[in-house]
Amino acid sequence: MIEAKLSPEVAEALATGGSVVALESTLIAHGLPYPDNFAVAKQLEADVAAYGAVPATIAVINGEIKVGLSETDLEIIAHGSSIRKIGPRDLPAVLSKKESAATTVASTSDIAQSVGIKLFATGGLGGVHRGAVESFDESADLGTLASTPIAVVAAGVKSILDVAATLERLETLGVLVVGYRTTAFPGFYQTDSGYQLEWKFDSPAEVADLIKTHSNLESQSAIVVANPVAKELELPKQLHDDVLAAGLAAAQAAGITGKQATPFLLEFFHRETKGESLRVNIDVVRSNAKLAAQIATELSQLR
Repeated sequence: MIEAKLSPEVAEALATGGSVVALESTLIAHGLPYPDNFAVAKQLEADVAAYGAVPATIAVINGEIKVGLSETDLEIIAHGSSIRKIGPRDLPAVLSKKESAATTVASTSDIAQSVGIKLFATGGLGGVHRGAVESFDESADLGTLASTPIAVVAAGVKSILDVAATLERLETLGVLVVGYRTTAFPGFYQTDSGYQLEWKFDSPAEVADLIKTHSNLESQSAIVVANPVAKELELPKQLHDDVLAAGLAAAQAAGITGKQATPFLLEFFHRETKGESLRVNIDVVRSNAKLAAQIATELSQLR
């Protein structure tokens, strides 16, 4: 079991059967520029609270896993240009060295589930990278989701990835992917990635019942609740496709691979779309946080 320091609010909610939503910290440290990242981190917590749930942003601060960050902790993550981005495999090293680090989808899911949190909201999942047939480059998110019984609300996977291969891997690993009010798998910046889902759930109550049923069956894999960005807020398709092609070419030319590829391409999108991708990114994570809070509140009532 993972030892973590819970904020008083998170500890009380978990002890009393209240609703809690986990939030990752990689978005703060590596997904958005300062001071937008700090403002968005605070806004996400406010969005979760507005729907009756307790926000639990997760990070490692000076060698201690924290579930529910203080404002000082958030500042450390937001300001830290040297803050590491860590998955589950890196956790022992960062704890041993007593460093501070931002948690990815994989490590956030792992820590959240370990302390009893059932819902996690993020922007987009990691997945199979383009060219993985040669590089074997695949996010640790997938392996963790295969063995971690938690529900993750996400706007699909980032379009910089191989979406088809990612969906195939999720199926092989036994991770259930359902659409929220849609059968189209979202593409992060866009409502529809071009791939279809088998299952659609139309309300927070329906998703909560799904999570409860999943738990009753003692399933050991995650559920991904694919929540698309609103159609009127998505990045225009032609702009998206042009910038994606240019960004992938730039990353290849610079030799950018592995976990450095995502922040490189997100920054490329931000620069080349003149901030439009950043606006969509924020819309995505706020929408997912709000939905996760609504589901968590319904789930707490089912218990």
